[in-house]
Amino acid sequence: MDEKIVDVNELRVDDVPFVGGKGANLGELTSAGFPVPGAFVLTTVAYDYFLSKSKILKDIEKELKKIDRTSDSSLTKASERIRKLFETYEIPDDLKKEIVSNYNLLIPKGKKGFVAVRSSATAEDLPDASFAGQQETYLNVNGDKDLFDKIRKCWSSLFTARAISYREKQGFAHEDVKLAVVIQKMVDSEVSGIMFTVDPHSGAKNIVIEAGYGLGEAIVGGEVTPDTYTVDKIKMDISKKRISTQKWKYVRGPEGGCLKEDVPEGLENKQKIDDVRIREIAEIGRQVEIHYQRPMDMEWCIEDGKAYLVQARPITAVGNASCNGGSQAADTNSENIVLTGLGASPGFATGTVCIYEETMSLDVIKDGDILVTKMTMPDMVPAMSRSVGIVTNEGGMTCHAAIISRELGTPCIVGTGNATDLLKNGEVITVDGTTGTVYKGEIKKKDPAEDKTSPAFTAEYIPVTGTKVMVNMSMPTKAEEVAKLPCDGVGLMRSEFLFTNYIGEHPCAVIEEGRSDELISKLADGIAKVARAFYPRPITLRTSDFKTNEYRDMKGGSAFEPNEDNPMIGWRGCSRYVSENYREAFICELKAIKRVRDDFGLKNVNIMLPFVRTVDEVEKVTAMMAQVGLKRGLDLKLYLMAEVPVNIFMAEEFCKHCDAFSIGSNDLTQLTMGCDRDSDLLGRMGYFDERNPGVKAAISQLIRVAHENGKTVSICGQGPSVYPEFAEFLVDEGIDSISLNPDTFVKTKFSIASAEQKIILKGLRELRKKG
Repeated sequence: MDEKIVDVNELRVDDVPFVGGKGANLGELTSAGFPVPGAFVLTTVAYDYFLSKSKILKDIEKELKKIDRTSDSSLTKASERIRKLFETYEIPDDLKKEIVSNYNLLIPKGKKGFVAVRSSATAEDLPDASFAGQQETYLNVNGDKDLFDKIRKCWSSLFTARAISYREKQGFAHEDVKLAVVIQKMVDSEVSGIMFTVDPHSGAKNIVIEAGYGLGEAIVGGEVTPDTYTVDKIKMDISKKRISTQKWKYVRGPEGGCLKEDVPEGLENKQKIDDVRIREIAEIGRQVEIHYQRPMDMEWCIEDGKAYLVQARPITAVGNASCNGGSQAADTNSENIVLTGLGASPGFATGTVCIYEETMSLDVIKDGDILVTKMTMPDMVPAMSRSVGIVTNEGGMTCHAAIISRELGTPCIVGTGNATDLLKNGEVITVDGTTGTVYKGEIKKKDPAEDKTSPAFTAEYIPVTGTKVMVNMSMPTKAEEVAKLPCDGVGLMRSEFLFTNYIGEHPCAVIEEGRSDELISKLADGIAKVARAFYPRPITLRTSDFKTNEYRDMKGGSAFEPNEDNPMIGWRGCSRYVSENYREAFICELKAIKRVRDDFGLKNVNIMLPFVRTVDEVEKVTAMMAQVGLKRGLDLKLYLMAEVPVNIFMAEEFCKHCDAFSIGSNDLTQLTMGCDRDSDLLGRMGYFDERNPGVKAAISQLIRVAHENGKTVSICGQGPSVYPEFAEFLVDEGIDSISLNPDTFVKTKFSIASAEQKIILKGLRELRKKG
């Protein structure tokens, strides 16, 4: 290719050496029929032509050699001198004429229009390095004179301090990198954002979309925290939403450029695009990934109801929360939490806070510091590479800080809101980029090979089982201790303890006094203690299941609870949640769960509904969950307690509305046998016994129907720990998991292992007979 200017329609992805990564990808998208605004590209031939005419190449090389690589100041000054060289010389007249001719095709002469002028380096938007934010982009450029100025600025941005530093860190020789310039018709964005076709934090195969009002520069630069929507790539269902508050946006100025404008008050906390639009943009992303046959990162925008792609590039760095470490290995508790944000780059790091402001020299950030700032700018890459952790006030999963941190392998938390206010220079903090949590002081990760209190070092051997063996939890204060057991998670976390010990009042009384936020905060704190201790092992949180007599005894309870002759089969479980006079209290429970999952980053918390009597109840509760932003998906499972006989008889129907069942053997036995579980007389007479053939038949039927419908079944009653033969029966029936009280865990795990061995031996004997 020897043309100085090429229309984007003529370009393909393999034209990177001539038009850079941005130009090549825009050409590929255009040729494939994706919605891309019109554009043309000044190729690297035009860049070389300018250098040859201006004769500045030797001066550039001299400046690069003079840089003291140990000083950010030396790097910055050399960059300034190099960039001044570009501004000293005009673009040759013949090239100017060619630029104007192509510009007039985009914006017809005499008509007012705007373009974006984007740098497109030959080592940019590549599969192994993004060069995110290293070269410059100018929006809403208007007129010839302004266009020529911005083209030269783009060329010179190849030698910003950040670009020089980044190239050297990534192993690119300066002389091997050239710069093309994309001139693209400007979209006056009402809403804009970024999209990843895999989760950039965890690597999960979901589409992650970020959205904000106005032009996209605020999101890309990490100046605002955008909405985040997660879409299941297979079902194309929206599995998760994180709605942010946006108080301002960038808009086009009257004569071009960008101006800040307040977001109307009623829209600040609203979802930025509706669900239909989310799916539309996700589908565009999915098709782009199919076309490229690899995960992609795209910038999109909407004008007059139409969605456009303005950039696309291969994803260069994906975090892996499961193998980068996190709070699951750390000795932490909620009292140590300073603040939380969005975990943008996984990992665990301790260091000294260095709060950086734009007016400061980057030299203040030393090796081993934790960089705390409002937002990171591309100029800060040299300092980011020295930091062991990064925390920002603003930003989302796709902002500059997030992308560069993942490439550097540095733990990063963005969107905290107020890190620069809460943290102090010189204090020691620990950053958990997996969960998005900042702790005060040094929090050491526990190495199982060094933790002598770990069950791995107990004298007693604990067998491995195919059946998952979990624990029941009530008291969050015991979570750290119980989490040392080699269990598969928490099969039952009872929320009642949180109400009695953390709150101590009837929830409706708390709400009536206008203290809903206090109720939500205390519930979230208790849930988070358990979830954090076991992370990433799953926690199944059973929402509150108080009976009327128990609630009446709580402070303020008598005003809200009726007198019932038989509370055990009265107003409890889901029947409370769907009642207007308790609905608000349940909504507070759901909001607490959402806070733990979204604000604390503890996605290991799942929901279990107790005492479900009808499918209609489940549908209503699911709608209430959706109301607060909790929706069943890959990372949020909905369990139903199977403790009412109707759950067994109508298992096929209930399967359509849940992900799993957990057998509550106490209530199931009580209601199957018509036997009050609290009756000592009937208990002594042998009526209350999980081993009754009728109860076992109900359990067998549930397991069979659930498995036929792709659902799992667990049990969280005390039967398996009391009766080894009952544990053997459950294993033989194919139960998926058994949840036990911690004090019976080791003993019962042996019973389960023994039962599994018997089944294996029995199967081998039958095979031998057949043989």
